Amino acid sequence: MFQEPNLFEGGDDGTFVPFTDMLLNVLMGFSIMVFISFSLIRPEALTGNVNVQADYLITLTWPDGNPDDMDLYVEDPAGNIAWYRGLEAGFLSLERDDRGLFHDTLVINGKKVENQLNQETVTLRGIIPGEYVVNVNHYVANGVEPVPVTVTVQRVNPRLEVVYHGTVNVDHRGDEKTVVRFTLDAEGNYSNLNDRFVSLTQRVRAGSKG
Repeated sequence: MFQEPNLFEGGDDGTFVPFTDMLLNVLMGFSIMVFISFSLIRPEALTGNVNVQADYLITLTWPDGNPDDMDLYVEDPAGNIAWYRGLEAGFLSLERDDRGLFHDTLVINGKKVENQLNQETVTLRGIIPGEYVVNVNHYVANGVEPVPVTVTVQRVNPRLEVVYHGTVNVDHRGDEKTVVRFTLDAEGNYSNLNDRFVSLTQRVRAGSKG
């Protein structure tokens, strides 16, 4: 009497078992590849941590593509002032003197590449207890309309925290404003935020340290 092949045992023709083995090998290989891929991902990429060697970041921005030249001045409690002619001052470092559209265009392989971002950043790499002053100066005015400038003060260590974020308008060459003043203690904690004006451009011109 005819007996139907048992497919779960491979049947009489022996084709089912090799197919099953091949399928299992493919799945096993895929699993190993996935495991290796995840093992190669760096832990910091998973956590989203940003390793910045600084205690505070002070950033000045103005509208992208605006041709005016704005300058960021930051003074520490010892009278050190970071500005475009003093990029390093005490623990203060001005990363770049952004001059509006000046030097913002490169030609690469015959194609013009333009960076319209207007930004200057001062890095505070150590704490001197006392008051810090943050000023902006409208160095070159190419238009007649007021220009909004934004200053952000961020504490980086031990965690990212926005200390100050505000916008003021400058409207002519030489227009200088104290955007924010704040006090740090020995642990880097801040207090006493205010915008009482003091001219840092006059201090650097006079060579003053206090």
